[in-house]
This record gives sequence, C-alpha cells and structure tokens, in this order.
Amino acid sequence: MKKILLTGASGFIGSYFIQKYERKYDIKSFSFLKDDINSLDCTSIDTVFHLSALVHQMGGASEEEYERVNVTQTLELAKKAKESGAKHFVFMSTVKVYGEETDGLPRFAHNDSFFVYTENSECYPEDEYGKSKLRAEQELLKLESEDFAVSIIRTPIVHGFGVKANIKNLVSLVKKVPALPFGGIENKRSMVYIGNLCHLVDVVIEQEKSGVFLASDDEPLSTTRLIELIAKNLDKKIYLIKVPFFESLLKLVKPSFHKRLYGSLEVDNTLTKERLNLKNPYSVEEGIKLMIQGEC
Repeated sequence: MKKILLTGASGFIGSYFIQKYERKYDIKSFSFLKDDINSLDCTSIDTVFHLSALVHQMGGASEEEYERVNVTQTLELAKKAKESGAKHFVFMSTVKVYGEETDGLPRFAHNDSFFVYTENSECYPEDEYGKSKLRAEQELLKLESEDFAVSIIRTPIVHGFGVKANIKNLVSLVKKVPALPFGGIENKRSMVYIGNLCHLVDVVIEQEKSGVFLASDDEPLSTTRLIELIAKNLDKKIYLIKVPFFESLLKLVKPSFHKRLYGSLEVDNTLTKERLNLKNPYSVEEGIKLMIQGEC
C-alpha cells in the first residue's frame, strides 16, 4: 500500500479524495497552518499530493501573498519531500496558467475548428493566481530527477456535491427563479467532475508518471446546457429566454459576470488520456447529477 502525504485534506477535493481512496492508500495529512514544515518527516512517504493553495480571490490578494503560499510553500514542501526520499510529487495546478478565455485565441487541437487549450499550449496567465501557479510549476520541474517524478495537473472548474462559489450560486439561482434570460448561449466551458479529477490523480499516482496533465470531462458545456442539466436534476421546470440586448448590457454593466456566463474556456486533454490510458468514469450528465444529488 502506497503512503501518501496530502495537503489541503479538509478542502473540497482533498476530502473527496480521502473518502474515495482511504482504503487503497495510507493517507497522512499536512497543514501549513497547523503543522511545522521543519519537523515534517517524509522518509516513509511514497507520494506527496499537494492541494493546498491560495486560490483565486474575488476581492483580490497581494502578489506577495500568492507568491508565499503558492510558490514558496510549494517549493519548501517539494524540496523536503525529495531530500527525505519521496519518489513522486503531484501538484494541483489550474488552466488559469494558460489565460482566462479561449475566445478568439489561435490554439488548435487536432485540427478542430474551435480554439482550445491543450497540454502543450503556451501559457499567458493574466491574474496573480494564475501567474503564481505557473511559477510554481516551472520551479517544481527544475527539481525533477530520475528518483523524483513531478506531475502537474491542470484543472478547469471542478464541480461536485458540496461545491461552492459560482457553481453553487448558479444552482441556487435555478432553484429560486423559474425564468432566466440565459437562453441560446453557445459558449463552450470545460469543467471536470470531482470524481473524474480524483480518478486521474489516482492513475497518475499508480503509474508515477511525470509531466503536465489536463483534467476535463469528456465534453464542454454551454451555460444554457449547464442550466438545463441542473434544472433537470433538481426536477424543476425552468424557462430560459433569449432577451435582445441583454448580453450587450451585461457586458457593459458587469463585464466579469458576462465573462463567466458567455465566455468560453475549453480544453482538450486527449494527450493526457493517451499517455495514461485514461477513461473518465463519469459522463458529463452523470457528473451534474451527482453534483446535485451526491454519491452514495
């Protein structure tokens, strides 16, 4: 049984991973808030799975704080793990290292007619969160050696039962309002169900594969389709109306809200699936259903 050191164990992804794989792995947790990095002993650890981070803050956080948490602490942990004999470091990153949207960007995948990010796309992060994650990736890769594999997993929006932030707000909106002006939106948003993400992590840990991996459900969703699936699994009748000039008005008044509803951010993780011989255990529809109803 492999021994894993997990940071961010109490978070959304960490708690799911423990619940799903506690019988497969011997999982120990480490917290930068509660534990002392200097007294951390990794001599018996096979894999470090690093989840804890300062994530994107709507109210903003300083560049120094992102650097301290997402770069400095990450490297302290990785160096400690390598020095004490751990063989594998798995780092949870984000698609925000690429940028904010795929609308109008010349990044093709497999000659597709749509612009998408792939594992090999160039990175142009726009906010301090994305920039700090990319810096951490770059520094971690410098630590890689024959005896120390580094795996970087980039994720789009992660959804699942108990998810918070924008997805939670959208579910609450669908519950409360019978008619919404979000009909006919044809954007493409890649997301990943937490069960598919943790399955990818499990496979990466099993194979001890190094490199950059992309997590994603098998197909992107438009905002309209996402709302339809949420309403269906809430067993709620909803009317999605296409209102003339609503999009233009929203873009003018609330540009950040407009970007989340109408913008596209699509990834193609075909290379990841091929490298790992990976198949998502949950379809897009199953993931949305489990996000609403939970897993037994």
